[in-house]
Parts: sequence; structure tokens; C-alpha cells
Amino acid sequence: MTSAPPQASAILACLGQAAFVWDIASDEIAWTDHLASVFPDIPVGSLSTGGEFAKLIEPVRSIRTEALKSSSAVDRGDGVSYRIEYGVRASTSHPVLWIEESGCWFAGADGKPARVHGIVRIDNERHAREEQLLKLSRHDPLTGELNRTHLIASLAESIEEAMRFRSSFAFMLIGIDHLARVNDAFGFDIADQVISDVAKRIRARLRGGDVLGRFSGNKFGLVLKNCTVDDMNVAAERFLTGIRDDVVPTKSGPVSVTASIGAVSVPRYARNADEAINRAQETLDMAKRRRAGSFLVWRPNVERDAQRRVNIRVTDEIVTALNERRIVMAFEPVVDARSREPAFHECLVRMQQDDGQFLLAPDIVPVAEKLGLIRLVDHRVLELVVAELASAPGVQLSLNISPDTTMDPDWWSSIESLMRAHPGVAERLIVEITETVAIQDIDDVRGFVTRLKNFGSKIAIDDFGAGYTSFRNLRKLGVDIVKIDGAFVQNIARSADDRAFVQTLIDLARRLGIKTVAEWVQDEESASMLRDWGCDYIQGRLIGLASSDRPWQSQDAAAVLPAAG
Repeated sequence: MTSAPPQASAILACLGQAAFVWDIASDEIAWTDHLASVFPDIPVGSLSTGGEFAKLIEPVRSIRTEALKSSSAVDRGDGVSYRIEYGVRASTSHPVLWIEESGCWFAGADGKPARVHGIVRIDNERHAREEQLLKLSRHDPLTGELNRTHLIASLAESIEEAMRFRSSFAFMLIGIDHLARVNDAFGFDIADQVISDVAKRIRARLRGGDVLGRFSGNKFGLVLKNCTVDDMNVAAERFLTGIRDDVVPTKSGPVSVTASIGAVSVPRYARNADEAINRAQETLDMAKRRRAGSFLVWRPNVERDAQRRVNIRVTDEIVTALNERRIVMAFEPVVDARSREPAFHECLVRMQQDDGQFLLAPDIVPVAEKLGLIRLVDHRVLELVVAELASAPGVQLSLNISPDTTMDPDWWSSIESLMRAHPGVAERLIVEITETVAIQDIDDVRGFVTRLKNFGSKIAIDDFGAGYTSFRNLRKLGVDIVKIDGAFVQNIARSADDRAFVQTLIDLARRLGIKTVAEWVQDEESASMLRDWGCDYIQGRLIGLASSDRPWQSQDAAAVLPAAG
């Protein structure tokens, strides 16, 4: 094809293309003119035969001959088309030229390829785009490190390799401390700068062969190959120091950053990727709770594992009990401190088990809250309490709700529907929220209180004194009742400090027009003190503990309460 018109070869050269004829028998390749403009760094002699050309090809030198040999098509006189892609370069110091080759081969007398007519064209731009897309599919766009999917895939591969070769490695989760504060103070763009800078600092302290990826917003995952427990401590301190010692320069000024680390030895304490991630996350959470900027390694814990088995069992039991309507109520009396007449009853959740025994609220509520089931429990308790109030017109009851339920729109829908269906019930309902809820967001809680009071219900703050709610907040919230934490009440007969504390709470509440209930009243001496200090109601062992019996259904209900001392 050296006799091809110059104009045609010039056009091909402008397009980054060159045409050729390859005689397979002699292995000679004849090219169009301007070959040097298409392959500027490659000597023409290296392109003159198929064998010499193959030496330049990456990643598989034989790709051109294999494309012809592997074809099952038959040449019927008009040739058989083919298309392949590969890279070429004169030496490892030169950049790769990515080539798309297409053409037709023609058969000889034996039916096998004897001659090839084709065109090659430079396709670096498309290949660069594909490389970029591949990189984006594997890497986090902010830090350039592996994304979560490929980090987990690398972790799984490392576990398989470690188990096959009986080796070990460490998996770490590094979490930037208090990143939300950076977001609030400076904005998300500055937080992104912090994340990117921390990634660079970790990367600078990795060994060859270690793997780094962005696990989530403020967390990085690391696979540290051939890493013992002692090595883990050294590596963790290296990472923490590198992050902590220098401020991060940002466009809003320097930002001081610390990080915490949770780690697990694999495969000793984690046999798969999920287990490694869960245990590293668990220890990271523990490290953050202990102190920002600290490091913990996962260790077996018999008590923790036993508690988890209990959690799993109780979770299953709670869901089953809800479905089978085995969530029931027990009623604990709250009486007037002077007359000992019943004022109202606090409703406490109980769960009947298959053997007839009951699980009490302390066994149910913490697990239900931790595992996200408390919302379902609170819905059921609301139904039971409203049904009880509807069937007993002279009774006043209180119920406890969890922090999450206060902002649950479904709970509000339920209570509104139940109040409309049972007129007169709302005025006899007291809703107890913990002091912890009251201090979380005063405006949100005030809205919650206002909506309930609009129904006609009353609001009580439970376990008052255990937290940090001020009486100013109580007045702002408009609560009706304060229940003084029993931890202070139970020892007032013996502790001057507790006496002073409880007496002060009662006096302040009285001045604000808020009724008081003293919990955990154990004896007559304490009851008499509380009465004399002006406490409105008392509750506890002296009066009677929670029971599934409904005293308002008994004519002799008043007789079971001890007389005032």
C-alpha cells in the first residue's frame, strides 16, 4: 500500500490513523506514508514486521495473531472483519499509545489467514475516559482512596489470603473526632478539606502493600498486612500523632483535628469481612466514648457476648409478644402524702413469657430502645392505657414514653385518634417523660408538652434530679408534676445531703406551682419527712409495688393501702 495516494495518507495522518497490509507468510507490514506522525516515538523498523511490532504491544504481545487464529469465520472471498485494542510503546520510559485496530483478513489456499488489510488509530482520549470512569467506580472522589465497596472487597480478599497462608493482619477504622462541629462552625466545604487532608496524612504513614479506603463520611478503613498486636499499637500511635500534631490548613484558617481508632486482629478474631467491620466499629465507638484521640483493640468479652445473646433472645420475645398480644400492664399506686388516698397509678410494661413468667420493664425497655423496638412497645402501651381509662371512668393513669417516641408522628396520630374515639380519657392521662428528654431540645419538648396539654392531659418529668434540668426550664415547659428520682429519696432518713437536696426540690417546685411525687419511698420515717416538707404524692415499697391487679375494681381497694403514720 506504499503506492496509496498521498492525499489519502495525509488525511489518515491528520486523523491519527495509518493503513497497512500485512503479509502473514513473510510477516512483512507495508504502511501508508506519514507513519512517523502516528507513532512519533517508535522507529519505523520496529513496525516493519508482525514479529517486531508484537514486541511493542501491551498487555498481550500475541493479541494480533490470536485475533486472526481464534476466528471461526470462513473467508468467502470478501474477507473476514476483526477489531482489537491494545497499547504500544518503544520502552518502559515512554508513555503508552492506545491503539484501536480494525480490518479484514483474507484466506490463503488452505483457508487460513494469509493477508490482512487494516487501519490503526490512536485512541488515547477514549482510553483515558474509560480509565477515569474505572477509577471513579473504585475510588472515593474526595480523597482518591478506595471507596467503601472496594475497601470491603479488598478486606474480604485479605481474609481469604490470610486463612490460606496462615498469616494475620489488622483491620482498623479511623474516625475523625467531632467532624460535625467543623461542619457547624465552618461549613461542609471546610469539613471536606479536613477529610482530604487526614486521608493524605494516613496515606503518608502506610507501608507498601497496606490498603486504605474511605469507609464512610468521617471514617477510613485500613488493612495492615502482617501486623501483630504490638505492631498495631505502634501503627495506631503513628497515625494518631500524624493527624493530631499539625493543624489542617483550610481557606477559613487552621483547624485542629484528632481521630480515634478501633482495630481487630484478623482472622484470629474475625473470620469474614462483616465480622471484622462490626468489631472494628464497636471498638472505635468504645474508644470515642472513652476519650477523643484514643485507640482500642477488640478483645473477647464473655459478659458482652452473654448480654448480646440475651438481647437477641429478648428481641425475638418482644416481637413475638407484640404479635401475640402478650404485652400487658402492671399498676403501681401513687398516693396523697397526707391522706394516703390513691391519686393515680403508674402503668408499667410487663411481657408474659411462654412459661407464664413475666419480664419486667427494666428487662424490656433498655433492649427495646437499643434495638429500635421501643416505638412498637410504646404504641401498644398507649392502646392498653387508653382502653383501661375508657373502661374505668374514675381512674387516673400515667404512662412512660421513651425519648424517640416524643417525636414520633405515628404515635401522635395514634393518640389523636384514640382521644377522639374515647372522649373524657385525655383529662385522666398523665404522660411521663424523663429528665434526659426534657433537656435534649427545649423547644421541641415544649411543643410536645403543649400538644398534650391541648388534649387536656398532664405532663410529668420522671427521675427528676438525675440530670441537669433547671427549674427555669420546668417553668418554660409548663409541666404539671415532677417525680423526684428515687435514688435521692430512698436514703433521706439516713443522709443529710439527700434530705437537703430533696427538701430543696420540693420547696422550689411548690413555689412554681408544680406538684411533686417522691419515688422509692421505703419507710414511714421517710414518708413523714416528705409529708412535712410539703411533698404532694409518694410512691414506692411502703405504698405498694406494681401489680397486674386493678385495685379500682375492688370495693376494698382502700384497705390494702397502709394508714398514714
